[in-house]
Amino acid sequence: MDFVSIRIIAGDINRLVGFYEKITGVQATWGNEDFAELRTAHGTLAIGSTRTVPLFAPGSARPADNHTVIIEFLVPDVDALYEKLKTVVEDFVNEPTTMPWGNRALLFRDPDGNLVNFFTPVTPEATEKFGR
Repeated sequence: MDFVSIRIIAGDINRLVGFYEKITGVQATWGNEDFAELRTAHGTLAIGSTRTVPLFAPGSARPADNHTVIIEFLVPDVDALYEKLKTVVEDFVNEPTTMPWGNRALLFRDPDGNLVNFFTPVTPEATEKFGR
């Protein structure tokens, strides 16, 4: 088995794809007007419109209703990125904070309220774990 992607269902797919393109610097690949992917070296963030939900199972997913998942991105320098994101992100949950497990993390919400974590390993153990 191989983990491939996580998909967000969006009420306004253009707004959400645009947001993720701005914060990640990754250009989305559009499959059609209802589906886009932001591909990185180790995973894909897929974004689908609400019109894709009935293709899987009607009523099985709702946009802007996530209260359990944090979408995480490994970044080279979370502190520098935080300064750049201040013009894009409206809802910061915290400022860059060093976590007990050795990552310096920045938590914020995307326009649909999904939690996003940008983090940089800062301890030798965390750096070794994420040394890519």
